[in-house]
Amino acid sequence: MSSLQRQSSSGSDGSATVDEKKRKRMLSNRESARRSRMKKQKLMDDLTTEITRLEMSNNQVRQTLDARERSYNEIESANNVLRAQAMELTDRLQSLNSVLHIFEEVSGFSVDIPEMHDPLLKPWQLPFPQPIPASSDMFFI
Repeated sequence: MSSLQRQSSSGSDGSATVDEKKRKRMLSNRESARRSRMKKQKLMDDLTTEITRLEMSNNQVRQTLDARERSYNEIESANNVLRAQAMELTDRLQSLNSVLHIFEEVSGFSVDIPEMHDPLLKPWQLPFPQPIPASSDMFFI
C-alpha cells in the first residue's frame, strides 16, 4: 500500500510540477506581453511627438515661404514700376533730343547731343556706374 501512496504522491508531485511550469510560463507570457505593449506604446508616443515636431517645422517653412513670396511679389511690382518709368524717361529723352536736332537744323547752331544708350537693352553697359545699395539681410525676413 505504501507503494500506491508513493505513486499517487509522485503523480500529484508530477502534476504539481507541470502546473507550476504552466503557471510560470503564463506569468512569463503575461510579462512579455506587458513589455511588448509598453514598447509599442512608447513607439506610438515617440511617433506622435515626431509628427507634432514635423508639423510645426512644416508650418514654419510654409510661413517663411509665404513671406518670401510676398517680398518677391513686392520687389517684382516695384521693378515693373521702375521699368515703366525708365521707358517713359527714355521716350522723353528721345523727344528732347529730336527737338534739339530740329533746333540745330533750324538755328544753325551746333548743339552737343550725347549719344543715347538704351538701358533696357543692355543694362550692364550703362554710360556711368550706378551703385546698388544692398545688405546681407536684405532678402531675409
